[in-house]
Amino acid sequence: MPSRKALVRRPSPRLAEGLVTHVERRPVDAAAALAQWEAYVAALREHGWETVETAPADDCPDGVFVEDTVVMFRNVALISRPGAESRRPETTAVEETLARLGCSVNWVWPPGTLEGGDVLKIGDTVYVGRGGRTNAAGVQQLRAAFEPLGARVVPVPVSKVLHLKSAVTALPDGTVIGYGPLVEQPSLFPRFLPVPEEPGAHVVLLGGGKLLMAASAPKTAELFADLGYDPVQVDISEFEKLEGCVTCLSVRLRDLQA
Repeated sequence: MPSRKALVRRPSPRLAEGLVTHVERRPVDAAAALAQWEAYVAALREHGWETVETAPADDCPDGVFVEDTVVMFRNVALISRPGAESRRPETTAVEETLARLGCSVNWVWPPGTLEGGDVLKIGDTVYVGRGGRTNAAGVQQLRAAFEPLGARVVPVPVSKVLHLKSAVTALPDGTVIGYGPLVEQPSLFPRFLPVPEEPGAHVVLLGGGKLLMAASAPKTAELFADLGYDPVQVDISEFEKLEGCVTCLSVRLRDLQA
């Protein structure tokens, strides 16, 4: 049976100082963000996911975006080396947590940089965004870590958004979804479905056709419902101010050994 654990980390009190790259800085309400994070974690639990909270990183404003610290393929964890130097201290506690869970741990080494938000897995195909936060050496190390396990690594150019998964994610049937103006080469994906809202490009697959997604994309939620899926909407507006989305806030661990 696949495991259903989700790694999360509560937001830092310094969240409002988080990095922004492609958007203008707006005030962030830390108390509202904490309440939204708690509701996000509750939604995971309500749909059958056991949440594993890694140690807080209160000195790291972006630490809540735990997806960027690691890439999982089966039970192998590739600890990232963030392209933003200020984010590199975030990985230590995540590495320790995953080792305790029994993952085989590997690392990205200099000069490589890689952030988990740049990696979209669909079956054994691993799309990796090559852009601002992930460099060629990082892609090469990802390839070296996962290709021996059966992965097919496909680089994708990223320049209009922070990470690849800021532009695209995938539905349970493998169809890649994205907001057209932000997707540079949709032809790289065998099946691509444009969505009507930018936040609608991000879904977390909860199982059973349920899609965790942002409440800020109601038209896209209607589209998914028409396709036979069950949207589960959460308000993550404070994190969206920092270029965050539903995928950024957790790492789903589906292939841990019992």
